[in-house]
Amino acid sequence: MDPAGTIARLQPLLLSVETALDLEPPAAVESAVLVPLTDDNGVLSVILTRRRDDLRHHAGEYSFPGGRRDPGEVNLLATALRETHEEIGIPPTQVQLIGALQPTATIATGFSVHPFVGVVPTGTALIAAPDEVAEILLVPLADLIAGADRAVMKRRDLAFRTAVFPVNERVIWGATARILSDLLARIGPASA
Repeated sequence: MDPAGTIARLQPLLLSVETALDLEPPAAVESAVLVPLTDDNGVLSVILTRRRDDLRHHAGEYSFPGGRRDPGEVNLLATALRETHEEIGIPPTQVQLIGALQPTATIATGFSVHPFVGVVPTGTALIAAPDEVAEILLVPLADLIAGADRAVMKRRDLAFRTAVFPVNERVIWGATARILSDLLARIGPASA
């Protein structure tokens, strides 16, 4: 796979950042994430975090760096970039924004998650914030495509059918899986 070529084909298929910022939030609490893509030794990969097991929301789950919009932040893109810097040490100046994906809501916690897609240079130092992030992973998009499935999951006594992606001994599901599904549908299996 040619990571640069895949990114070039992906960019026109994404929402523009401006369009994404104008979309109505699908849930009450505004939040944003960065979907960071990187070339990992010739393999297009996404950077994910595993949240600490003792966190109040989404403990132990795989997610993108991101979080709730702070009062006074100019927009949700600023939220995604700030949270990425805080959680995994990537400064906003190191992110080349290429677009955005459709916002999604978290089912049990009422967050409206606005995903922005950016490219991070190969070899960028990734530093986990010890109070939030248990682990940082680079996951090849081809592995996600190959493992994609659907399953019934349960959260706070709510059962729902969702996209799932196996990673290591765990499963990516929920809003993160829906965002990945959107991204991978735009890329298409031929690019993996």
